[in-house]
Amino acid sequence: MSVDTKDITGLSRLAKLALLPDELTQVTADLDRIIAMVDALAEVDTDGVAPLAHPLDAVQRMRPDAVTEEVDRDHFQGIAPATQDGLYLVPRVVE
Repeated sequence: MSVDTKDITGLSRLAKLALLPDELTQVTADLDRIIAMVDALAEVDTDGVAPLAHPLDAVQRMRPDAVTEEVDRDHFQGIAPATQDGLYLVPRVVE
């Protein structure tokens, strides 16, 4: 598969991008190289190769799920403009 400047012009119009003529040529060449690389990858025989979740054979370090800090609600609500029953009061914005 190959792209030409006509394809890129149409795509840039849809994306609302203004490309100069030299940018159009560069983008066309870049996309051609990307598509060629994807085509080359598609030709690789992957039968018998197990899919990987990560390219490295590493184990995720886990930390204990423990509370590390306490929230002092009274302290934070003390500086709030308006609170009631432990909740923050905000002005009504929708009638």
